[in-house]
Amino acid sequence: MSSQERSYQEQHRPASDFASRSDYLDHELKIMKPRRWKLNLPGRDFRFELEDLVPALAGTIGIIAMYSAVMMSWAEGLTAAWDHVNLGKEFAIEVARVEMLIPALLFCVIASGLFNPRANLAGNHGPMIPLIGTIALAGAHPLALALLIGVFGLILSLLKGGSKLVNLTSEGTAGGLLIFLGLTGTMSQITSIQEWAVGLQSATVEAGSMGYVGLIVLTVTIALYAFLAKVNKRWLAIPVCAATGLIIALVLGAGFDIKFVTETGLPNLNPVYWWGSTEEGWMLGLPNTEHFIASLPFAILAVAMWSPDFLGHRIFQELNYPKGADNVLMDVDDTMTVCSVRQMVGTAVGGGNITSSWGTYMIPAAIAKRPIPAGSILLGLLVMIIAILGFPMDVAVWPPVMRIALLVGVSLPLLEAGMQMVKDAKGSQAAGICIFGSAVVNPVLAWALTMLLDNNGLIGDKERAARLSFVDKIVIPVGVLVICVIAMLAVGMFEGQYGIPALL
Repeated sequence: MSSQERSYQEQHRPASDFASRSDYLDHELKIMKPRRWKLNLPGRDFRFELEDLVPALAGTIGIIAMYSAVMMSWAEGLTAAWDHVNLGKEFAIEVARVEMLIPALLFCVIASGLFNPRANLAGNHGPMIPLIGTIALAGAHPLALALLIGVFGLILSLLKGGSKLVNLTSEGTAGGLLIFLGLTGTMSQITSIQEWAVGLQSATVEAGSMGYVGLIVLTVTIALYAFLAKVNKRWLAIPVCAATGLIIALVLGAGFDIKFVTETGLPNLNPVYWWGSTEEGWMLGLPNTEHFIASLPFAILAVAMWSPDFLGHRIFQELNYPKGADNVLMDVDDTMTVCSVRQMVGTAVGGGNITSSWGTYMIPAAIAKRPIPAGSILLGLLVMIIAILGFPMDVAVWPPVMRIALLVGVSLPLLEAGMQMVKDAKGSQAAGICIFGSAVVNPVLAWALTMLLDNNGLIGDKERAARLSFVDKIVIPVGVLVICVIAMLAVGMFEGQYGIPALL
């Protein structure tokens, strides 16, 4: 009987049979046969390993930070947009906890953990966070936005549009995209640490007098990250570096800056409370036609920005997994389906997250050489426990923990992966244009433009371009570029950079 015919259980061997832990993990990836939209059981279809805790922990820290930022942005934006709306920090915390309970159970534990381990977890759409204030001021409604994103996403996934766009993106273009995202993310996290340290103050501590704390935390982080890479233990970077950052900050006297404000308990899980009135919950009631019209361009933009996001996560698996592990690579279209349904359900029960593929989970999981299901279940359970306990959220969002975790778990690995993908002069042309375009406008528009130029042989590999059909060279890339440009002009994404006001 061939290995293709034998089950995961039949091919599984204990770790002691292998020369190294890495060999064992590679073997596990090669023999797994995830069942799409069917029940996958621990022991029969996958196993829990120590390494699964790493992406679970990283994803938890990342999503707490993202949800906190999203909900505060909604609270501030809607309060400014509507005279009768008054939402504050308590509202933001409660909505974040709603997102950490019902969606975590349905879409981390059940969907990606048990019923389709080839669909990456539905997390947060980071690039949309800076736009939330604009979305609220434009008169959009969170529930209307969610329903539109869900419908557009389902249409794209059913047409296999996500996987098509991934396949039309060359390694040079993808590499340039990852390099830009990694570099800007790295600089952002470093700047945040520096600003936090310089801003530390209390009754006995003068502002600016503890800036050295940030320098020491970052210096030790660099040394630790380099050491872990040298001994092939980079998958441990998130827990080790985040814990070290916490300890160093406490030892150096910055502990007074931690504020424990989140109480233990359950948030209100009644959708009627959140959407049934203009006096409680979101204070908006159910959306009307005007809300849907105002939300439309932002929904188109959010879904248009999914493909480069998904692309980066899929590539990260390909770079870190061994050959023959195709069965456990994330399916872009299945991930899009889960994200679409999660977007609608999560908001319907009271949440406000704008979803996308969960990068702070997938990137550490790929580095740790682990497939999706076991870590997904652990992450879902961990997020739910923290949402109920409350106080661990306050530690997770403290800069020496959160920023360091995002730095070593997401930004630096993205930068490294991007550099690995640029292998020759042809690839460097596409990568350079993508990086340049990202700096001039934004990564999504740069990706679309570079894909068009690359697929027509104007830059990059001309032989690859010659093999593509007219639809692949012109119709799809031009269509994507036009949709992105129109959506961005409509919502005013160029106003801050170039003074071009929103069309709507």
